[in-house]
Amino acid sequence: MSRHLVLVGGGHAHLPVLLAADDFIKQGHRVTLVSPAPHHYYSGMGPGLLGGFYKAQQARFDVRRMVTQRGGIFLEDRVEWIEAPKRTLFLASGRSLTYDIASFNIGSSVPSGPFDFERPEQIPVKPIENLLAARRLILERLPEPLNLLVIGGGPAGVEIAGNLHRVVSQHGAGAEITLVTGRRVLPDAHERVRSLAMESLQERGVRIREGVRIEGLDQSVARLSDSKTLSFDLAFVAAVVTPSPVFADSHLPSAADGGLRVNAHLQSVTFPDLFGAGDCIHFDPQPLARVGVHAVRQSEVLLHNLRAALDGSAFEVYRPARGYMLILNMGDGTGVLAKGALSFGGKRAFDLKDYIDRRFMRRFQGSSDHEHTGSGKASERG
Repeated sequence: MSRHLVLVGGGHAHLPVLLAADDFIKQGHRVTLVSPAPHHYYSGMGPGLLGGFYKAQQARFDVRRMVTQRGGIFLEDRVEWIEAPKRTLFLASGRSLTYDIASFNIGSSVPSGPFDFERPEQIPVKPIENLLAARRLILERLPEPLNLLVIGGGPAGVEIAGNLHRVVSQHGAGAEITLVTGRRVLPDAHERVRSLAMESLQERGVRIREGVRIEGLDQSVARLSDSKTLSFDLAFVAAVVTPSPVFADSHLPSAADGGLRVNAHLQSVTFPDLFGAGDCIHFDPQPLARVGVHAVRQSEVLLHNLRAALDGSAFEVYRPARGYMLILNMGDGTGVLAKGALSFGGKRAFDLKDYIDRRFMRRFQGSSDHEHTGSGKASERG
């Protein structure tokens, strides 16, 4: 029996599903991908795009080509409402789309909070394309001295600060770079990892303000919770990310942050024909950090269970690994690696991250993206 599989979002967890689209179609099913853009950028290489380690085509997947060359349909659109009882998606374009099975992998975004992302000087670090646009904007303004503000002390904020320094220093310019975080820098990391990252930034003149929140941004001035102010030309918002509000807005079972509640099969706890993976879900069996490694690890389970939903076979269970490796791109050709009790910094850590990221890209670009993707080590070193 022919059924319609709709994939919403071209994120990491959907990449193996896109490569298998022709298998679904040979079995008589239809496959449609709904995505707001024809390319999906790999978040692990986002700071490297800002710093100039990678070109755009080296860090993105042509998800439109991946699905269409296998016989599927691509819709450049966005889901705004899910009518789950009627298995219908309502899109931003005004059209509607019915499904038999739908899977969401739409990532997360930076909440606006006290920020105004309509203003060009206030830049959320997601979607990743924002970092490419920010790099161009900085290069257009150099060699003018810049005040650059990074808001958020998690891994993204640390990597953004380091790669901002790279952009300006490689072009013979100077900048005042300030990282502001309401908590500590890398609050969930071991102390050695924190120290390595902070020393790397501070040695290059990046100023770090811990325990201070941003109360608001007024054009070129940031108001802080300690009643002080900071002048800035560009502010990069790398605060906590949250899932899309589409699930809560559609009255689907969602967590407090809006993530779609799924069971161990990555399946909606209420609607068995809805699946999800990556940053947009709340994994009911146990809370998961919003890091790309979970989306990648969930991908094969998701692929198996989508097949099972279509043909009636048994589901698999997603069992999160106890730990994962984190490697920060510090922007100067070095990295900071953390996995359990193991941690170290330096060029070796960056080279390992570069190798892992490029290997991941080759896996999905090789048969789906005809753009030049480069080879060998990172294109530049700090």
